[in-house]
Amino acid sequence: MAEEVAIIADFQSEGFGFAKGIYDYLKTKENKEFAVSLINVEKVEFKDSEFKVKIAENIRGKYCFLIHDSNKEASRWLTELIFILEAMSFSSPKEINVVLPYTRFSRQDRKDESRVGVNAKAVADIVSLYADRGMTVDLHAPQIQEYFSIPFDNLYSLTSLINYLQKVHKEILNNLVVVATDLGGGKRVEYLVKKLKERGIKAEIAFGYKTREKDDEVAKTIIIGKVEGKNCLIVDDIIDTGGTMVRTAEKLKEAGAEKVFAYGTHGLFVEGIEKFKVFDKVLVADTLKAPEAKNIEVVSLVNLFGEAIYRTATGQSLSVLFDSNKTEQNLGKWEI
Repeated sequence: MAEEVAIIADFQSEGFGFAKGIYDYLKTKENKEFAVSLINVEKVEFKDSEFKVKIAENIRGKYCFLIHDSNKEASRWLTELIFILEAMSFSSPKEINVVLPYTRFSRQDRKDESRVGVNAKAVADIVSLYADRGMTVDLHAPQIQEYFSIPFDNLYSLTSLINYLQKVHKEILNNLVVVATDLGGGKRVEYLVKKLKERGIKAEIAFGYKTREKDDEVAKTIIIGKVEGKNCLIVDDIIDTGGTMVRTAEKLKEAGAEKVFAYGTHGLFVEGIEKFKVFDKVLVADTLKAPEAKNIEVVSLVNLFGEAIYRTATGQSLSVLFDSNKTEQNLGKWEI
């Protein structure tokens, strides 16, 4: 069991609020068994674009949790991750835990053509050199966990989504169809429907399916499932350009859907948010900083990560975080 926990974060980063939220969660945790501190990562930038990092305070003998900001540009994200872990390893901590709200390069999880690397594995190899444990949420490909040679937990955000909808948007849960943008997303929507059923909420499943008559044609999307007169919630792990998600939404409305909503854990929005006006509401987690728009809302995962860190530090199982019934029975007022 940890005696002293240090939350390590870049105070100047866009994602610092997420790390601060986790720290605040741990500070107010009832029956807390350890002291907790919040420690800055200081950076010195050189004129030739090199930089160095320094852990601002003593972490000797502490259980350290690096909350690494996912908002950074991908190459900078990786470089800073390596340098911070290197600095931590030279600072004699008791244990190094790396927390990746959004694990970049996770879409490069396999060798899909000649002469390319599996970059998700390269990231895992580097992290495993320095860290003792790690965690993230909604990995693009869950098998990436196997690339790490350390314990690496992949949390699920869908229980947090259900809690948010039950508190803020109960109307979305009425007459609901959960939609996957392709057949590959079937497991994700099945999991959500199962968790909704555990709460006494009935939901059906539909799929978007892309077809091409010719190789040089733009794929056409057809909807598999009954959606007429229904509330449709498209669920995915990443919103990148959003093209497939938007086309699916348009087809759902053509098929007679009453309202169309979307949830994507990690909202990249690399082509902006204009095209997302087709949705009645877009929900994203706070693993990345969300753009401001009337129809975009944030589902916070601070409590989910805070509880996972608390349980890791106190040697408790994380399995309760994956079971909504156990969550209610065992954790009382706590919600993820």
